Amino acid sequence: MPETALHPQVQALLEAGDPTPALGPADLVAVRASYLETAMALGGAVETVAAVEDVVIDGPAGVSIRARTYRPQVAADPLGALLWFHGGGWIMGDLDGFDRVARSLANAAGAIVVSVDYRLAPEHPFPAAMQDADAAVVWARGHGAQQLGFDADRVAVGGDSAGGNLAAVAARHAGAALRTQLLVYPALDTAMDTRSFDTRRDGPMLTAAEMAQCWETYLGAHDRADPDACPARAGDLSGVAPAFIAIAGYDVLRDEGEAYARALQAAGVAVTLREYDDMTHGFLRWGGVVDRAHELIADLGAATRAALG
Repeated sequence: MPETALHPQVQALLEAGDPTPALGPADLVAVRASYLETAMALGGAVETVAAVEDVVIDGPAGVSIRARTYRPQVAADPLGALLWFHGGGWIMGDLDGFDRVARSLANAAGAIVVSVDYRLAPEHPFPAAMQDADAAVVWARGHGAQQLGFDADRVAVGGDSAGGNLAAVAARHAGAALRTQLLVYPALDTAMDTRSFDTRRDGPMLTAAEMAQCWETYLGAHDRADPDACPARAGDLSGVAPAFIAIAGYDVLRDEGEAYARALQAAGVAVTLREYDDMTHGFLRWGGVVDRAHELIADLGAATRAALG
């Protein structure tokens, strides 16, 4: 069966210059600023939501985790919440860069979206981000639900890329306490030995070398087989929340997302696997120039609505 061609809107982005910031020895401040600039330039219109509020989540050992909450224009009844962990290789990404995505997700899901500003590497390497994700789940199931007025029994987690990794780990830790996990082209396997890492190693958008650098910056000398870092190595996935997993056809991470879906299904977990075969890594943030970003948002919203009931 012939390979699906890269979507012309993504091809146009590539021809204009790869919009993802180059990882390497460049100044970290500049790399993070470039990542934010890309989100602003390509993210499209800013959707109106009913309310936006900045909150603080109590993290591990007295750490304060910033988060931003988005109340949908039309809320489902009963009201639930979706915790979202942004992408950026555990090194980049912030609340402003994912503002457009969070707004769109809130309206699509009819739920409060909590965008979590977890700690970034290299200043805060593993397990900081993972611990922040776990703390956000505890908060949402307790004080956060009381503070924001949603049902503590209707909580979901989600994330894209590195954030998908954090969502998968948090979902495994939380078990039946969560309604669903939404994983968008997640980074799940430190081995980086799947077929897509061979066929897509030079990109587009995310290369194998860049992904290796992200893992190195996040984990340092930590055990690469630790399932809290590498969800693909988790021995027992039974009892975790049902999953919606989105993968992109032109992505080095494609095959590990598919493999994780199979592992969840083998453990008796309900999984919806959706492939956007003509897309690349990162397209969720490009709603201003790539139409299928809106399709993905709609799919995530529908999955959240169904899970939160």
